[in-house]
Amino acid sequence: MAAFGQVLLYLIIALVVIVGIVAVIRAVRIVPQSVALVVERLGRYSKTLDPGLHVLVPFVDRVRAGVDLREQVVSFPPQPVITSDNLVVEIDTVIYFQVTDAKSAVYEIANYITAIEQLTVTTLRNVIGAMDLEQTLTSRDQINGQLRGVLDEATGRWGIRVNRVELKSIEPPPSIQGAMEQQMRAERDRRAAILTAEGVKQSAILTAEGEKQSQILRAEGDAQSQILRAEGESRAIVQVFDAIHRGDADPKLLAYQYLQMLPQIANGTSNTTWVIPTEFTAALGNIAKGFGGTPGMPGIPTPPEDGPSGGPRPGQPAPSVLDKPVLQDPSEALAEAQRQAEAATADATSAGTRSGEPFDPTHERGQRPGGGTTPPPPVPPAPPAPPAG
Repeated sequence: MAAFGQVLLYLIIALVVIVGIVAVIRAVRIVPQSVALVVERLGRYSKTLDPGLHVLVPFVDRVRAGVDLREQVVSFPPQPVITSDNLVVEIDTVIYFQVTDAKSAVYEIANYITAIEQLTVTTLRNVIGAMDLEQTLTSRDQINGQLRGVLDEATGRWGIRVNRVELKSIEPPPSIQGAMEQQMRAERDRRAAILTAEGVKQSAILTAEGEKQSQILRAEGDAQSQILRAEGESRAIVQVFDAIHRGDADPKLLAYQYLQMLPQIANGTSNTTWVIPTEFTAALGNIAKGFGGTPGMPGIPTPPEDGPSGGPRPGQPAPSVLDKPVLQDPSEALAEAQRQAEAATADATSAGTRSGEPFDPTHERGQRPGGGTTPPPPVPPAPPAPPAG
């Protein structure tokens, strides 16, 4: 009997110890960070435990639920939505939300994740139903803003704050995708054609501008070249003219230069006719006078003589060959020829000195009297006139 009582005592002590351990375990609660515990006392809401160490009344207080206070991301499966132009598109959505009131999240809604999903689907259909396909594809920000506004207003009383709503993808029907690809291809081809045309236009404009500038510069170069060539020729003519006047060239020298230029005028394989100017006879007359030629030739003007040397007196006409008397005496004819030779020599010498040409003794040898030239033969006397009938 005593042994039975002792065993029973041990069982009671063990039961008390177990109950005490269980009570301590249930009374002491350690709440981690970003977690809130909703505590009920005898079935009623008592308090919300913040992160840290808390002691509850055993068997009186009970933890109803633990709520995660961190921001959560929930991705919903694609939902078929009909646009205003009667096209069905598949839209995936992503919701970013955070529990701000653990008590409301536990007692105001049974399952806030499911509630948010269904509210997102219905709101999305209302928003997309007022848009066509093109607006749906290009108005993501507008759709996101409308969804966030509706969800935040509806979930506020649940102790939940919706931070962001994103459309992950919008999938139109395959036939519409093909048509959109063709449209985009046509649009890109049109833009490529426009850009090509613009490039060709700019190239033509630049080419024309380049040719214009090139022609302008070429014309300016030609004009400058002609101006410089004309200035050079003008300076050459002025210098030649000044040199002639400084050398005091007389008509004989000019006539001689004129004769030297005649072969150059007639030079050329295509020249079949040589036109002699009218001034040629005057040039020959000047040459004949300079080198002791016979004045009074046909077409050659008679050179003027000085009065003291036997020429015409002032105011009298120049005598011709027919007017000149015939010398009867050979000695007188010889003296006249010598006098004319000396005058021609002096005239040629003075002409060469004034023109700047160096003196050549070989030319003088044949012009001095008795220097190798044969005097002209004496003129026979004229026959006597026949007696008058």
